[in-house]
Amino acid sequence: MATPPFVHLHCHSHYSLLDGAGTIDRLLDRARDLCMTSLALTDHGNLFGALEFYQKAKERGLKPIVGYEAYVAPGSRFQRDAASMKEASYHLTLLALDKRGFQNLLRLASAAYLEGFYYRPRIDKELLAQHHEGLICLSGCPSSELSRTLLTKDDPDVARGCEVADWFRNLFGDRYFIEIQDNGTEIQRLAMRGAIAVPKR
Repeated sequence: MATPPFVHLHCHSHYSLLDGAGTIDRLLDRARDLCMTSLALTDHGNLFGALEFYQKAKERGLKPIVGYEAYVAPGSRFQRDAASMKEASYHLTLLALDKRGFQNLLRLASAAYLEGFYYRPRIDKELLAQHHEGLICLSGCPSSELSRTLLTKDDPDVARGCEVADWFRNLFGDRYFIEIQDNGTEIQRLAMRGAIAVPKR
């Protein structure tokens, strides 16, 4: 039986400062070496590599999926009263489904710098509600709102996790997906345990 195709939908390049080390060329070459047909680029808080990524992926015969890992303020993007960088934002993975989605990514990323910057360029749920069309939303890494909600206790707080997931599902509909990560870290294992339980509720 043939191995089903695999595509990385959460991938950071060197444009994710202090977080990603791979250049666009190295990421795309590695994807091609592994016989992948597509790759997403979801750098932290920016779309700086989007054009380079798109053009170079096309040159290699790969389908580029443009996205970014947004920083989402827990309240309004205009609030600047958090005690730490961690408390100032959650992570959320957004992918452009079509041209409209890409335009909305540009609007969100621009507003994050121009209106919401506090420690990092941030958007908020108000902006997401205004510019969600054409976007696929993944629930995010262990620093996402969903994961942090699930990780607040020794046992996952699945009921509160469902409330968080419902907000995004009501906005994005069938374009919202629970993100699962397993790179061998304990925090990912704990977040995954709760994330798997949320859709079963």
